[in-house]
Amino acid sequence: MIVNPQQFNNRLIIGSLLIAVIALAVFGFTNYESAKAHKEFFDKEKKLVETELSQMIARYDEVENTNAQLELVLNEAREATKLALDSLRILKSDLSVISRFKAQVIVLKDKNKELFRMVDSLNNINSNLERDKFLAHNELKKQIDVNQSLLQTNKSLSNTIEKGAQLTANSFKALAYQASYGRLYETKKASKAETVEVCFTLAENALTEKGKKELHIQIVNPKNNVLSDKGAITYQEATLIYSTKTTVDYDNQVLDVCTNIMPDPFEKPLLKGTYHVNVFYKDRKLGSTKFVLN
Repeated sequence: MIVNPQQFNNRLIIGSLLIAVIALAVFGFTNYESAKAHKEFFDKEKKLVETELSQMIARYDEVENTNAQLELVLNEAREATKLALDSLRILKSDLSVISRFKAQVIVLKDKNKELFRMVDSLNNINSNLERDKFLAHNELKKQIDVNQSLLQTNKSLSNTIEKGAQLTANSFKALAYQASYGRLYETKKASKAETVEVCFTLAENALTEKGKKELHIQIVNPKNNVLSDKGAITYQEATLIYSTKTTVDYDNQVLDVCTNIMPDPFEKPLLKGTYHVNVFYKDRKLGSTKFVLN
């Protein structure tokens, strides 16, 4: 069989081209599959790193801390983590850079762990302080309540002692007298009465302060006017118009007191009717009595 050299060469070229095309196709497919696998691996690694960074940021956002210094450090760590996440999100398919990011994440996680250990420690300290503060507050409140109770008791006791130490009197008596030949005779007649004698007894009291006691006696006539007006004294907002005053030396023993009140000339003869007699020590009335003139 005779083969045409030209035909043989053409077949050889076509065969070679076909082989080359097949080889290129196989090489391209292999490279495509490799690039595809490379991208899938990159995306997976990138996603893992993004997840870890996002979780770290979320943890930073959740933490509550009142320590200003630690709060500053936490904010700096949060910002550094956010910056790493933002940089990672714009990163293209580069496994070498992903490796650097993974190394950075390890560093950030270690810092994260240390910071949150400090936060937990501070929170425990604060919790203990709050508990101690609460207990101290309760103890202080109890002590305040006890002190308040003691103050009330002392105040009540002081009031009781003060009341117990007050000057007291009894046996009040008032009589009208007329004078005859240098002697005084009791009378019930208004026209003859020239003087009024008031007597009473200061009671024994060991708690009362010893010393001079100024007593004021007030006699009110039937027309509600003060007999033998000698002036007025004022205690706080109260004013007392008195008929006479007498000073006694009290030594905690029973003391009988008598004093005479002479009506002014223009008041004679005395009015008929009931006369009311009041005895005062300072602003407190010790007692009273009355007498009637016909």
